Amino acid sequence: MDSKSIYGVSVSNFITVFLLLILPFHSALPHNSSTVQINSNSILVALLDSHYTELSELVEKALLLQKLEEALGKHNITIFAPRNQALERDLDPEFKRFLLEPRNLRSLQTLLMSHILPSRIASHHWPNTDLHHHTLSHHRLQLTINPSGKKSVDSAEILKPDDVIRPDGVIHGIERLIIPRSVQEDFNRRRNLADISAILPEGAPVVDPRTNRLKKPVSVPAGAPPVLPVYDALAPGPSLAPAPAPGPGGPRHHFNGERQVKDFIHTLLHYGGYNEMADILVNLTSLATEMGRLVSEGYVLTVLAPNDEAMAKLTTDQLSEPGAPEQIIYYHIIPEYQTEESMYNAVRRFGKVSYDTLRLPHKVVAQESDGSVKFGHGDTSAYLFDPDIFTDGRISVQGIDGVLLPPEEEKEDESSIRRAKTPLVKVVTKPKRGKLLELACSMVGSLGGVCS
Repeated sequence: MDSKSIYGVSVSNFITVFLLLILPFHSALPHNSSTVQINSNSILVALLDSHYTELSELVEKALLLQKLEEALGKHNITIFAPRNQALERDLDPEFKRFLLEPRNLRSLQTLLMSHILPSRIASHHWPNTDLHHHTLSHHRLQLTINPSGKKSVDSAEILKPDDVIRPDGVIHGIERLIIPRSVQEDFNRRRNLADISAILPEGAPVVDPRTNRLKKPVSVPAGAPPVLPVYDALAPGPSLAPAPAPGPGGPRHHFNGERQVKDFIHTLLHYGGYNEMADILVNLTSLATEMGRLVSEGYVLTVLAPNDEAMAKLTTDQLSEPGAPEQIIYYHIIPEYQTEESMYNAVRRFGKVSYDTLRLPHKVVAQESDGSVKFGHGDTSAYLFDPDIFTDGRISVQGIDGVLLPPEEEKEDESSIRRAKTPLVKVVTKPKRGKLLELACSMVGSLGGVCS
């Protein structure tokens, strides 16, 4: 038998048949880029273990590890790493606070990916002419070299070229943070929005009680809250709704309330522990749409959001009544813009503060307790547990560890429990005489008659 044949079939023919059988099956298998294995010699591991601790912490907070693993599975990368001082002391504190807010996660990801090129560029491969390279965030970085030989990327000078070298990438140390224009514009938009929300309307408008409309039109400055109270905006019918207040968002320069409500609900889900609150707003009620309309019309809201552990204590009877979920959530919405700092300063100064709620006429009482803000009283009290989950100048979300109920409902619940425990006793009373009969008997008695 020929050594180059197997069971009478030549080796070349056998390999051809094997490939024809196995290739279609291999192409049908799903290719999952997330299964890329990163070894200990990877540039990503080197970044996390390097002296660029501030940058590595931001990468972890921005949830970028999986994206970077997928990028390493396709090509080498070049990372321009700002030194710790540039992120710790040289950065504007307000801008850093903006980056670390959960609702600005996308801006933080864009900022960090703007420091990473999907190609390997070592110092000895640095271009002699000014060239633009696209980053992982699709922004362009300009690589330059001056006559003295110093290299720079955009306006940041390369302080430590080839600081970390690995088979799948290289890290260059730079002097400052590279801020894309889109991130800077988003930061300016948020900052201007907070400034605009502080403008108050002028004048004392007069409302016609019959039509619930203004007797005379009033000019409202851009960004100022509407003239009519928020309770009038909650009334049904489009004719009762006030005119939208001009603002920086929307096609007609109005506030885009639906987008802002969607952002804060996504922030609740991303923050974790508030899924039940988000589920009630979106699925069980139409409050998300209602809140979006109010914000579009210029109103500001503060949401006291109970966490999942607190919402789990609600009974089925409390949620099954018609309109019960709406009434519960309405009692947790304050028609003011309050932050954790403003509420804590108020209770520190005044002791107790009563905030109006959208569940008119009920109010929620806040007071200082254990260095925090405590809402309500008794068994239904709740502490400010997660401060400033979402704050954008129009909507403020404060996490609390309990579900609040109005005092009247608490008394009704206690009285119903007492009635259930107290047995019914039949009391027989002696019929009383009427006033007219008593007067007649007194007259008869004076004449010698007797009334029995």
